[in-house]
Amino acid sequence: MKKHLLTYALFLTFSGISAQIIEPIHWTFNQKSPTELTFHADIDAGWHLYGTEIPEDGPVATKIVFETLENAELAGSISASKTPIEKYDNNFLMTLSYFENAVDFTQKIKLKDPNNYRISGYVEFMACNDEMCIAPKKEPFEFAQKSEVSKNPPFVDKTQDTRAKTQDTRQQAQDTVPEIANRKSQIANQEIDLWQPISGDFNSTDTADTSLWWIFAMGLLGGLLALLTPCVWPIIPMTVSFFLKRNNDKRRGRRDAVLYALAIIIIYVGLGLIITAVFGASALNDLSTNAIFNIFLFLLLIIFALSFFGAFEITLPASWANCMDKRAESTAGFVSILFMAFTLALVSFSCTGLIIGLLLVEVGSTGSLLAPAVGMTGFALSLAIPFGFFAFFPAMLNSLPRSGGWLNEVKVSLAFFELAFALKFLSVADMSYGWGILPRPLFIALWVIIPIAFALYMLGIIRFPHDTKKRKLNWIRISLALAAFLFAGYMASGFFGKPLKTVSAFLPPVKNEQVFHDYDEGMRYAAEHKMPAFIDFTGYGCVNCRKMEAAVFTVKEVETLMSKYVVISLYVDDKKALNAPYEVTENGKTITLKTIGDKWSYLQRRKFRANAQPYYVLLDNSGNLLAPPHSYSEDVGKFLEFLRMGLANYQK
Repeated sequence: MKKHLLTYALFLTFSGISAQIIEPIHWTFNQKSPTELTFHADIDAGWHLYGTEIPEDGPVATKIVFETLENAELAGSISASKTPIEKYDNNFLMTLSYFENAVDFTQKIKLKDPNNYRISGYVEFMACNDEMCIAPKKEPFEFAQKSEVSKNPPFVDKTQDTRAKTQDTRQQAQDTVPEIANRKSQIANQEIDLWQPISGDFNSTDTADTSLWWIFAMGLLGGLLALLTPCVWPIIPMTVSFFLKRNNDKRRGRRDAVLYALAIIIIYVGLGLIITAVFGASALNDLSTNAIFNIFLFLLLIIFALSFFGAFEITLPASWANCMDKRAESTAGFVSILFMAFTLALVSFSCTGLIIGLLLVEVGSTGSLLAPAVGMTGFALSLAIPFGFFAFFPAMLNSLPRSGGWLNEVKVSLAFFELAFALKFLSVADMSYGWGILPRPLFIALWVIIPIAFALYMLGIIRFPHDTKKRKLNWIRISLALAAFLFAGYMASGFFGKPLKTVSAFLPPVKNEQVFHDYDEGMRYAAEHKMPAFIDFTGYGCVNCRKMEAAVFTVKEVETLMSKYVVISLYVDDKKALNAPYEVTENGKTITLKTIGDKWSYLQRRKFRANAQPYYVLLDNSGNLLAPPHSYSEDVGKFLEFLRMGLANYQK
């Protein structure tokens, strides 16, 4: 996917709360004759499975890959049991084919030895509904006959059903995890399986999401920043004047300007709704801990920062804007105005694109289906209101500051912020892979240097190529420089042990040598010292995890209660490789765990039937729940209640 890479990267991410694991496609593989393999897909209601032929820039097509063909060969190509539905998809701007309800894929084969053969591989597929998409998945399959002398035909319906045999995931107790050392601990002369799925109350004590009002405010702020960029500000007087002068009817001119503002809102809110419908809240949450995604965002921010510093210009192809212009001229009424608003969105992309992307990434961390639309509503209002306002009060256009050097200063100022944010994304990747190139002290040092450099720029000491030659100091520049110096001082206090709660979501976590990072080792220590265990499923890229650690864990009373637990922090996005990959069976499927993060993520899914972070669990020495799990909530009172409940039940 080339054209849509930026769309995927920006709209798929930070930590939210969801304990549901979605499996909308159920595969069954069978061989009912010696020359025919059938791959049957049951598709949940409301979902669709993409076809086998999808254009290059579209979603992932369904593909059957044969990795092993022992004493067998393929005869012809894959065929489907029915014709796929074909429909134009506005998200991918292309016609896509997909299946609903159920479909069979058939592959003819030739067997060289019917009594001794092996065929294996996987089905790669992607599925979506009206609200979300699941990430592309691979479903393994195998057909084999190894008995050299058999009275029964080798093709007697060898069926592999990947659907779980029961909805109770506690049946997964027979899963084998051979690599996990000391999985079973000797406690009171009993062998305890600490990975055993547990029963109990799985309703989290809290699943608070970021307030939608706060998200709306973030959108407003993002829109204001975009409004003050060189891509948008000069367009305001030109556009309003165009509507007021294009006919003699001032009333109609005002109406058109208001409709133009409304069109801007429709476009950006529509974008938020499309993102939610295509990817869903859970998919937006998934990329927060994806190291490759974070590296991509780091590089993207650096490129934009260099552009804003004046190294080069980033613009969309002029043909796109010209196309919208022609459409606006060839249509009439509100449709014409809508195309004009689209032109504004395209022309201003180099300034607004990154702001929109960062806004959507942040609101994705809430896990709320409404969050993207609410955030984009705030963003669109900030952009739209000036067009409608000045249409009714055109005389005030003369009082607007004229475009000039100050707009370039806004652009350069944004570049400093982009550099700072870029470090956050690099930090996530660095921690995930254990590179150690950006430890917490260096991160803090850079966040001291960047605001100082910004302050010096505001004071005119640092200059860039596009700056005006004469820059007079005024109260705005002096105030911003002073604020930057104060922030640098605040960050510097982190060198002396201050928790820096205000910016905790962006910083690498504080290392605590008393915390275990291995589940089995920590549980064994807890049993030996007769203490309950506090399991912290977290992630290096989990924003809400950092907020909890700074806002809740540092409270004195919380620290006191947590000291009575053995704390075990398990990072589900740790990309460091295990000593050797190993396979486990989950929901009837064989999956390979390759990294430490894979291991802890599997533990969370298997034992607690959850896959979101932060996720806090209190266990006794036999691995049983002491209290309902707790999710993200900065309510200290509820967290204290959670800890007290665990201690009281442990004493019982």
